[in-house]
Amino acid sequence: MTSPEPIFALIDCNSFYASCERVFRPDLQRTPIVVLSNNDGCVIARSADAKPFIKMGEPYFQIKAKLRQHGIVAFSSNYALYGDMSQRVMTVIESLVPALEVYSIDEAFADLTGIPNAQVETLGRELRAQVLRSTGIPTGVGIAGTKTLAKLANHAAKRWLRQSGGVMDIRDPDRRDKLLKVIDVSEVWGVGRRMTEHLNRMNIHTAWDLAQSDAWALRKQFSVVIEKTARELRGLPCLELEQMAPPKQEICCSRMFGNRLHDIALIREAVATYAAQACERLRAQGSLCKKVRVSIRTGMFNPDEPKFARGVICELPYPTDDTRQITKAAVDGLGEAFKEGYAFSKAEVLLLDLRQRGEFTDDMFAITQPAASEKVMHVMDSINAKWGKGTMRPAGVPVTPAWGMRRELMSPGYTTRLDQLWTVYAK
Repeated sequence: MTSPEPIFALIDCNSFYASCERVFRPDLQRTPIVVLSNNDGCVIARSADAKPFIKMGEPYFQIKAKLRQHGIVAFSSNYALYGDMSQRVMTVIESLVPALEVYSIDEAFADLTGIPNAQVETLGRELRAQVLRSTGIPTGVGIAGTKTLAKLANHAAKRWLRQSGGVMDIRDPDRRDKLLKVIDVSEVWGVGRRMTEHLNRMNIHTAWDLAQSDAWALRKQFSVVIEKTARELRGLPCLELEQMAPPKQEICCSRMFGNRLHDIALIREAVATYAAQACERLRAQGSLCKKVRVSIRTGMFNPDEPKFARGVICELPYPTDDTRQITKAAVDGLGEAFKEGYAFSKAEVLLLDLRQRGEFTDDMFAITQPAASEKVMHVMDSINAKWGKGTMRPAGVPVTPAWGMRRELMSPGYTTRLDQLWTVYAK
């Protein structure tokens, strides 16, 4: 008995950040929207109707007049809202498919292998309809025999939305090849700007050209990644569904301050906060940390400001996931990195030398993390999971920091804060 042909679907939210804002602002359904980066710096997301007027990455202070001219509404990034809406979207998708890989905050691969061919596209349309009905977020669905082709099919479903209805199935070889011939190679998953330039010099301009290239020659000249990409474009599956994301080898927490800081006490608060957040992620993936790097820097683009940047690596006494131990090391490192007389704009805490429990091979006399530390961290995580992040935190982490990000245009926490729930008034 032969095994069934693999079938993958990529479900991707349309202009996700902007769509999240529209869910709770139905008055903006036909209004173009942009979402700004930390400290309202530059554009990081655009609704489809804003894209003709605003480029990705444009600084907010430079485009205020343009936004007013075209009636575009700007929002500060509301990551708590976006994260919660993402979880709701993924929960809906997971309830309808056999297996799911959450690839990013706004997209996921589903394994539809074994579903009867006649039902596959119907399921794709049901996925799209159910996510929209349950969360208000519009999506596109691409279906194919490999993950790379599913990604391209998703791109086509959005590009030709009127014809596709938001769902594109390219398992048919003729339909697949027709699409590959009209898609630029730069649109292929994993092919960046520099790789596009290299491929163009080899007369590879479309996804079809890449699919027809010698895979072994691509591997020798570039990497195994581009070889697998070429094979996947031909319909040969090389990438499996990853239902469990592998543990990260580094964990970084970094933010720009809402304003320039001169006082080490305020920067110390920021470093303690970032260390605590990084430790939460560390414990979530079950890892231990042996080194911490803390760095600070001034603004680098204002010609009138003196420039300074320094980072310090701190060795921990033993592999640990204890917030108290890691925060102390980070704060001590800040003391070495800090220099008076500068206006600092950013701090970063980076957890290094991460391994899973049991992977550190010290000698039998080496110090290990006390069992009491693990119990304390478990209690803290349990309290924060039940009552909300920051309910229990280190003393050095403030509730409302004076150095927090500038987010003057942020929408309410409609789904994450009881005091900001969406209110509907009956006429």
